[in-house]
This record gives sequence, C-alpha cells and structure tokens, in this order.
Amino acid sequence: MKKIITLLGLAAFAFAGQAVAAEKGFKSIFDGKSLKGWNGDPKFWSVQDGAITGKTTKENPTKGNTFIIWDGGKTGDFDLRLDYKIVGGNSGIQYRSFKLKNGADQWRIGGYQGDIDSGPTYSGICYGEQFRGILSLRGKKTTLTVGDDGKLKKAVEEFAKDADVAKAIKKEQWNSYRIVARGFNLTQYINGVKTTQVIDRDKKTRRADGLLAFQLHAGPPMTVQFKNVRIKELPKRVRKAGGKKGKDKK
Repeated sequence: MKKIITLLGLAAFAFAGQAVAAEKGFKSIFDGKSLKGWNGDPKFWSVQDGAITGKTTKENPTKGNTFIIWDGGKTGDFDLRLDYKIVGGNSGIQYRSFKLKNGADQWRIGGYQGDIDSGPTYSGICYGEQFRGILSLRGKKTTLTVGDDGKLKKAVEEFAKDADVAKAIKKEQWNSYRIVARGFNLTQYINGVKTTQVIDRDKKTRRADGLLAFQLHAGPPMTVQFKNVRIKELPKRVRKAGGKKGKDKK
C-alpha cells in the first residue's frame, strides 16, 4: 500500500510539473482580488468569488454593450487563456480591438471577439463587434478577402460539425477559453476543442494589434465571470530570405 501511495504521489508531482511547463511564458493579468489593471464601468463590474464579474439587473440595465478593458497595453501575437461562466445573456472576449470614436462612454469597444453565449448557438464563434459582424462560425475555418466590388467575401471550410463542437461547452458552468493569434491567423478553443479559425486577408480592415476587453451585453439581466486570466506574447514571424515576410499561416 505504501508503495502504491508513493507511486501515486510521484505521478501527481509529474502531472503538476507538466502543467507548469505547459504554462511557461504566461503572465497573469488578473490578481483574483481587485480590478487593478482593468477599466470598466463600476456600476456593472466588480470582483466576486475571485472572478471579474459583469452583472446587469432589471433595476440596473446597461444601455448598449459595455466592456471592461485591460490597461496592460495592446495585444498583438499572443496566446490567451482563461476560465469563464455565463448565466443569461451574451458576452465575449475582445482582442486586437479599439475604442469606438463615437461611443456613448469610454467603455465602448469594437474589434475581434471570441463570442460567449448562454444559449446553444454562438459560444466559440469569431464575431466582429462594430467590425464586419460574424466572421466565422463554429466548426468553420473562414478566409476573409475583399472582392473587386469592395464587399467582404468568406471562403469557408468545415473542420467539425457545429453540434459536435457545442457538446464541449458546459451551460452555466465554468469553461476554459483559449485564443491564439499569430499574424492574421486567429484560432479559438473552448475546453480544449477548436471552435473556429479566421484567416484575415482583408488588408484594409484587419488589425495586427489592439485592446483586450470583456463584454457585458445589453438586454435581459445577465451575469458573466472571468478568472485565471493569463497571456503569453508570441514572437513575430521572421522574415524569409530576401527580406519578404511569408504569407499568412494557414
């Protein structure tokens, strides 16, 4: 029995070591206790149960979508990981985003969004908040280009069925979200399952960097929470021989 316990202990130690190694290079950007380093409307954002918490009620609704913005600088090429839980409504993780010039207040954001939804449809898609609308659905790899007519075009490849991706998402429970942005290749995951991928070749509109923020959506009362928020900056792509950068990775 003692030998078995020892072996179990060694296995647990090895597993813990692998977990730490997997997180090498990441930095935590939420201390679990305060909103230090984050900027959101205090009427809606607080820390509860060790998580950044956005909440609306019938008595305290938001007029339009509002966001809490990370003050740590712009996100460029990165690997972002966090845990989230949503009860009611709709939310999202804004990245490479921008403040709206004509926003109703200082907390209005546009840009790429890893969508989060309390319903069965949208969690995991890539949405363009004030930024071209839905960019890529679940189970789809979407390449964005602009035609001669100036309109956005989407070349879509299916890598998984929407229903199969949806099975990985736990309703009103904690889920893990991961977003990896390399060049203009943007890939999103929930609970380790790839949900969508965008190759953005819309050179006029696409964004190489920008703000990181969390969304609290206008509408019915809702609560969304985020914790264990950490990010790793990824090195930029190296130039190929001859001084030219390679094409967007696929």
